[in-house]
Order: sequence, then C-alpha cells, then structure tokens
Amino acid sequence: MTANDFFQIGLYLVVLLALVKPVGRYMALVFADEPNRVTRFGAGAERLLYRLSGIRADEDMGWKRYALAMLVFNVAGVAAVYLLQRTQQWLPLNPQHFGAVTPDSAMNTAVSFATNTNWQGYGGESTMSYLTQALGLAVQNFLSAATGIAVLIAVVRGFARRGVNALGNFWVDVTRTTLYILLPFSLLIALLLVSQGVVQNLSAYVDATTLQHGTQTLPMGPAASQTAIKMLGTNGGGFFNANSSHPFENPTPLSNFIEMLSIFLIPGALCYTFGSMVGDRRQGWAILATMLLIFVPLTIGVVAAEQAGNPALHGLHIDAQASAMQSGGNMEGKETRFGIASSGLFAAITTAASCGAVNAMHDSLTPLGGLVPMWLMQLGEVVFGGVGSGLYGMLAFAVVAVFIAGLMVGRTPEYLGKKIEAHEMKMASLAVLIPCALVVVCTAIAVMVPAGVAGIANPGAHGFSEILYAVSSASNNNGSAFGGLSANTPFWNVLLAICMFFARFPLAIAMLAMAGSLAAKRHVPPSTGTLPTHTPLFVALLACIVIVVGALTFLPALALGPIVEHLTSLTGH
Repeated sequence: MTANDFFQIGLYLVVLLALVKPVGRYMALVFADEPNRVTRFGAGAERLLYRLSGIRADEDMGWKRYALAMLVFNVAGVAAVYLLQRTQQWLPLNPQHFGAVTPDSAMNTAVSFATNTNWQGYGGESTMSYLTQALGLAVQNFLSAATGIAVLIAVVRGFARRGVNALGNFWVDVTRTTLYILLPFSLLIALLLVSQGVVQNLSAYVDATTLQHGTQTLPMGPAASQTAIKMLGTNGGGFFNANSSHPFENPTPLSNFIEMLSIFLIPGALCYTFGSMVGDRRQGWAILATMLLIFVPLTIGVVAAEQAGNPALHGLHIDAQASAMQSGGNMEGKETRFGIASSGLFAAITTAASCGAVNAMHDSLTPLGGLVPMWLMQLGEVVFGGVGSGLYGMLAFAVVAVFIAGLMVGRTPEYLGKKIEAHEMKMASLAVLIPCALVVVCTAIAVMVPAGVAGIANPGAHGFSEILYAVSSASNNNGSAFGGLSANTPFWNVLLAICMFFARFPLAIAMLAMAGSLAAKRHVPPSTGTLPTHTPLFVALLACIVIVVGALTFLPALALGPIVEHLTSLTGH
C-alpha cells in the first residue's frame, strides 16, 4: 500500500468520527420521549401530518402492534412501487416514452426498494421514467430507511424501558425520522453534489457529438436528489445503471468523499444515539469500536489486494507500480478519477454498510480484493450495516456474546441491566441465523438449477463467486452487484426477491419481539459477577463472535470461489 492509500483511509475515519457525536446527540433528541428544542421546531408540521393521516401520536404500541404497523406500511409500499412501474407508460414525466416494466422485474424492484436493498437487475436510464424514479424509488429510499431506524429505536427502548409493555409509536418514529433526519440531511447532501456537477433536471436526454464525430446520447434526470438519499439511507440504487461510477452521479473525488461519508454518517452516529438513550454512552462507543475493529483491517485488506495488482499478470512485465502518473495496482474496472484507494475504500464501505452503491466494478477486483466485500456482507451487515438494521443486528450479536460469556462463568447473562433468558436468545439467534441460512440455501439452489447458472458470464470459480455474491447481497439487504451475472431473468428476479423479503421483515419482527420482552423486565443492578459491556474485553469478545459466525458459515463457500481463484491466479492462469 502507498502513503496515499493510508492518508485517504485515515482522513475518512477522522472526519467520520468527528461527526458521530454531534449527529448522534441530535438524533437522540429527535427520539426523546419528552419534547425538546428539536421536536418543538417541527411540532406544527408533525401535528398536521398526524391529523391528515388519522394517527394518534400519543398511542404507545406493544411490540406486536408495532411490528404489524411496520409490516403493513411496507407491504403497501411494495404494491405502490409495483403498480407505478407497470403503468408508467401512461403516466407523465416520461420523456423517453419507456414502456411498462416486466412483471417479474417490477416485483423484484418493488421488494428491493421496500426492503432497503435496492438491488437492480435493470438499467435505470433505459427502463424507469422520471416519475417512477422520483415518486416510486426515491420515496421508498426515504421510507425504507425510516423503517429501519424506527425498528432500531423501538429495540433501544426495549433495553432502556423498565416494567412496561410498549415500545413507542411506529408512525411517529417514521415521521420524525423522515422529517428531522432524512429530509434535511438529504437536502444538504444533494446541494453539495449539485455543486460538484451531479445532474438535477427533468430534461429529455441530450444527443452530443463525440471527438470521433459519432453521436452519444447523454441521460439526464433528477439524479442529485436521489443520489443523496441513496447514500444517506444506505439504499444504494443507482439513478444510472453505472451507479456511482457514472460521471453524472459521482463526478469528482470530492463528490466521492461526500458520498462515502454519507453512507456511514447515520449508522455510525446511531451508536452514540443508542448509548444516550440507554443512559450509558460508553455502551455506544463500545459498539462503534467493535465495528471499527472489524472494518479497518478488512478495508486495508481490500485496498492492499488491489494495490498489489493481479497476480496472474505479474509475469507479463506490466508497469503496475504507483507513481505520480498512475495509481498502479489493479485498475481494471476502476475510474481513473478515483484510483485504487478511493475505489477500494468505497467497496468496503458500501458492503459494510448495506448500501449497495458502487463506484467500481466489483467483478474486476482481484480474487482476494473481491473476497473482502463479499465477506463483509456475509457477516450479517452488522459492521455499521444499514441505517438502523445494522445496529439492531449488532445488538443481536451482543446478546449472543453475553450469553456465551454467561455460560463460561455459570451465571444468567445480563445486558444493559436486563437478564437474557431463553426467549431473548431464541429471537437473537433467529436474527443472526436467518441471513446465513438464506445465503447458503439459495446459493445451493442457484448452482443446481439450469436457470441459475445460465446467467453467469465466467465459468469455474469466478462464476461461482458471481452467484455467491448476488445471493449474499440480496440475503443481507445490501444490493450491490458483483457484475457479470445476468440477473434480470424470471428465475433470478423471483429468487432474489424472496431473499430480500425474508432477510428484512422476519429479522425485524424477531428483534421487536425480543425488545418487547426486555421492556417488560425490571432492571437488575450490576454485581461482581456482571460482565461489563463497555470494556475492551467485551469489544474483543463481540468482534470474535461476529467473525467466528461468519467464518464458520461461509469459509467453505469462499474456498470454492475467490480463494481457489486466487490460488489458480498464482500459477499464471
């Protein structure tokens, strides 16, 4: 790795950590039970929205009602986005006269955006009208992100509250998330992106004459507004098919830095919010430290692998050394305006955070470089993860960690003053195991069915990686694509839609069930046998649990894909 690589990674982490506390404190005020200067500012707008929607804002919901409201709200979102795609040929704001999206692709896309996955089997600029992009996909970008944060806040209330049966009001949590967090931050980020050259208009596509005197059609559209929320909400769906490698969606190194920062901003700050809401900020810092303990080495790993170049080309005497004129390393599939460090860092961030946006072709990463983003997803998207969903996934691992520690010393495990018993362990185990089971089972189905292997572009180990990556991305609600796999077929649209749906909602319901049980429990004062959960020892234990679960589950599959491909490339093949 070069000094530039370390500088870019270090600068990113410094700026991110500097923003964690102010943004986290702000979000804690947004979700506070008592009125404060933040919620009083928008109280009028809130009351108007509740009155128009017929919502009783003072109603405190139990976990079942909270889960039912969440499920109904998102199923309605799936239906709305599906209908919009199927009827876009008759609707306005369609200057390119795009026809109706096919039923299986429309279903896949509707589930994808409602589950905060944003997996795309289609080309945005060649399939979706402006109305579908803005009213369907961009709106779902807000609502699916708000749903994830709302579920997290309910789970945190489960740890914070004592002797009650209520977790808050889903409709209020979604409204406040959208009104106070997602809308203002998205507006700011969109303006920053426009200042860098990201397009924002409703114009028809433009024909331009190239230097070779040919004609090139340049896509237009409201890209900046959708790009802002796709990053901030860890959605990831690109306005254009090339996603964040497209010059109209991510034109400069500064816009690239803003987009990367937007991805981790809320997941990182929510750790501080969690600590504030449970009354012990050290707990939030410990969770954040665990995420960084896993993320930083893996990021260095993917950048180092790309900077080292493709081992299969080492014998060809190609100049792959970094210099003032080139990034060196493996530049296949990468934009020259970003280079190795920004491309590798982006790949690690987007797969750690369940975002799914890409600024380089992951299919062209070196075998070991491609292994890292794949494994980051397979860890359960808890290393930062999606907004809200990443942190409540990590809290499930924390419950498992204190349970294992309790077994070691023969005591009933406790976490944040609540005894962890059989019901909590069952729900936490479901949350941990559901994504793992989906990846393993659905990958096996895909490689055994002719319709599954028909879409791969490369035979052998790399083709297996293409399938494994796609299923891992959908089953962990990430949405990034490895590339090389032709996934816009009925088989893949149905299979991946099933993965996305069951990776999102059963897991969220399990966490709400656990939170409902915890909220009803009394606080247990710490004793000499209580495991402190804010210490470096617990951080190391929690990180080990996350890594061991991921390693034990996926090492055989990784051995069949990127590992065997790396060993083969060492022989020059």
